[in-house]
Amino acid sequence: MDLDAVTKQSALHAKPDGLTLQYGTAGFRTKAEHLDHVMFRMGLLAVLRSKQTKSTIGVMVTASHNPEEDNGVKLVDPLGEMLAPSWEEHATCLANAEEQELPRVLLDISEKAAVNLHQDAFVVVGRDTRPSSEKLSQSVIDGVTVLGGQFHDYGLLTTPQLHYMVYCRNTSGRYGKATIEGYYQKLSTAFVELTKQAFCSGDDQRTLKVDCANGIGALKLREMKHYFSQGLSVQLFNDGTEGKLNHLCGADFVKSHQKPPQGIEMKSNERCCSFDGDADRIIYYYHDADGQFHLVDGDKIAALISGFLKEPLLEIGDSLSLGVVQTAYANGSSTRYLEEVMKVPVCCTKTGVKHLHHKAQEFDIGVYFEANGHGTVLFSKAAEMKIKQLAEELEEDKKRKAAKMLENVIDLFNQATGDAISDMLVIEAILALKGLTVQQWDALYTDLPNRQLKVKVADRQVISTTDAERQAVKPPGLQEAINELVKKYRLSRAFVRPSGTEDIVRVYAEADSQENADSLAYEVSLAVFQLAGGIGERPQPGF
Repeated sequence: MDLDAVTKQSALHAKPDGLTLQYGTAGFRTKAEHLDHVMFRMGLLAVLRSKQTKSTIGVMVTASHNPEEDNGVKLVDPLGEMLAPSWEEHATCLANAEEQELPRVLLDISEKAAVNLHQDAFVVVGRDTRPSSEKLSQSVIDGVTVLGGQFHDYGLLTTPQLHYMVYCRNTSGRYGKATIEGYYQKLSTAFVELTKQAFCSGDDQRTLKVDCANGIGALKLREMKHYFSQGLSVQLFNDGTEGKLNHLCGADFVKSHQKPPQGIEMKSNERCCSFDGDADRIIYYYHDADGQFHLVDGDKIAALISGFLKEPLLEIGDSLSLGVVQTAYANGSSTRYLEEVMKVPVCCTKTGVKHLHHKAQEFDIGVYFEANGHGTVLFSKAAEMKIKQLAEELEEDKKRKAAKMLENVIDLFNQATGDAISDMLVIEAILALKGLTVQQWDALYTDLPNRQLKVKVADRQVISTTDAERQAVKPPGLQEAINELVKKYRLSRAFVRPSGTEDIVRVYAEADSQENADSLAYEVSLAVFQLAGGIGERPQPGF
């Protein structure tokens, strides 16, 4: 490790004085102009991680659903998963080190993580369409090369596509070809195979309107759509030719504002969906005949997919376990529907994709989606092998078809991470095979009315939770107060959890009517304000 060369190169990517950043679930994110030094240093870190794991590591330059002027960076571990928690700490230390401390911090990380500095390193880099992304990805490459790492710059990619590339490279091509063409081929072949039965019944060609958030999803979906055009026609809106990235459009906007994005024309009962800025989440929606807007979120996606998977699993008669992983934010109606109607086991985990992903790995087939539309289905290696074996060996036609269907589903999911394009194709295939309209899908269950609020506090650490964030342990008396408030309303529940990044407490409440959900949320907010050191204006009824 040539520390003199690192010091010289680092001076060209100098850290602004007094800037402190934290590597979180989404990596680093802030205003683009503050990130040059961080990108260079994440190039350095990716080389160390690659040496330590003897694997290809990914670096993605994106700020997902944040505004266009922001940017960010996250590292992708060998099987396409998020960076290991101990390395998140290394990332934070390295990003915040003052210039003169940089060599020492690099040596510390190498020592703590037992990195063999003589090992070769290989890093792949991808970026989104933000104006700042090209220059920032070059800073990553500067960091990789100064430590002697090899790299491949994929240029413009969705975040899930970079995860896919990393997974492919570290499984010697068994998962797929580590090219954009390989990604398109793998997903579209599985989609066409899966939907053959549906489309040979003389169906009209299905059409879907897609809001691409003026982001990278538009470029990639445009390149890919001819691969599956015989089964699905996609019309792209907010494709980046005019509007700003994520501005008044995209999955996050639609979910939080409960209304359609600008720039899309919706006729009644047409299926529409939105990606976010880096195409790793998706939500559906439609207008009914009365012009009423209906959102079909991640909870309903999980219900649709797990219900679909259960049928072929029962048909092949194998004892593979199927389960759905949710967070406390999942609507109570969705949990009841899955457990009581579908008879699918549900478990709850802390908020954050890494917790969901980890828990889903406990099942042979684990389905996880956050309400915001980020999720996927994970098949264990044993389940994959079993299903592929059954698809070849089963003699009875119906059972073999069921196994073959599951085999195509395995290929269609990007198992490395949530992927809006992959999820869209799975959803479209299921709706076609089951002959469901978007309204029928939406009618699987009715969401309980809910309300989310925030309360400013002097120190968020005064609140600690247990039971997947559904019970407050501290401060004393808060959970008892919440329990008493919940008793006042039908079909109700409420929980509070500290923000991971700022001194606020998030409050969630649901009940049998919107009025009651709003009242309960207000009363719980007031309890938080009084018992957990609220600052600023007291919560008011009616917000």
